Amino acid sequence: MINILQGISAFAIPVFIVFVLGYGFYKGVPVYEEFIEGAKEGFTTVVRILPYLTAMLVAIGVFRTSGAMELLISVLAPVTGWLGISPELLPLALLRPMSGSASAGLLAELLKTNGPDSIIGRTASTMMGSTETTFYTISVYLGSVGIKKTRYILAAGLMADLAAFAASIAICKLVFGS
Repeated sequence: MINILQGISAFAIPVFIVFVLGYGFYKGVPVYEEFIEGAKEGFTTVVRILPYLTAMLVAIGVFRTSGAMELLISVLAPVTGWLGISPELLPLALLRPMSGSASAGLLAELLKTNGPDSIIGRTASTMMGSTETTFYTISVYLGSVGIKKTRYILAAGLMADLAAFAASIAICKLVFGS
């Protein structure tokens, strides 16, 4: 069964690409010209969102290197400890809304330290899968279309992340025990 799935996965993308090209040719679409036009639009989008992306990455760097994250963790640790939340999960909960790559690095460190089958490893993995890089998403998507006033988007995104973190902790404790 594994060999069959590996065979299918090896051919899935090339078959899909050939299908799309063939279908476009069948419909009379100038596929190459449309591809070039889409690539031009993609490049323009990258140039348009670059300032927002740069600002966000600088802000994350300042937050981490200034010691603000450690200070915030030390302030929150007694409360989360009282709630039964492992203090090892706090850096992930704070960094995940800001940076996907930094939070992936933290997840790898947590899995290496605690093991993937530990309650911390399972909860951290669930957190990663059920939350979003809110600041990154807002800066990229809103920056790409030129929206500068976010109004309630940031608050709604952060509340959704908080709900996902709480649900991850509760469900993992319920399913896997503490």
